Amino acid sequence: MGIGIVTEITGLSNRKIRYYEIRKLIFPERTPSGTRKYSFSDIERLMEIAEKIEDGVQTHEIRKELVQKEKHKMIIGQINSHFHKDRYK
Repeated sequence: MGIGIVTEITGLSNRKIRYYEIRKLIFPERTPSGTRKYSFSDIERLMEIAEKIEDGVQTHEIRKELVQKEKHKMIIGQINSHFHKDRYK
């Protein structure tokens, strides 16, 4: 979905949404022409970000948390992959 719909759903301005992208907090897909396309998970993340900002959390702290979550997911994926590979030998 486009940024106009996202602003309506989240209540965030275009400027804030683009700022969060610049700060590497969200990563919307792009069409071949470069138009941003947001997913439902992007909207969920934007809502989380807005809530944390409202609570006084800085964007660099949010980014640090996101990086930690991604590392955790990657490690769990590697463990699961290794477990399933060994299990079906």
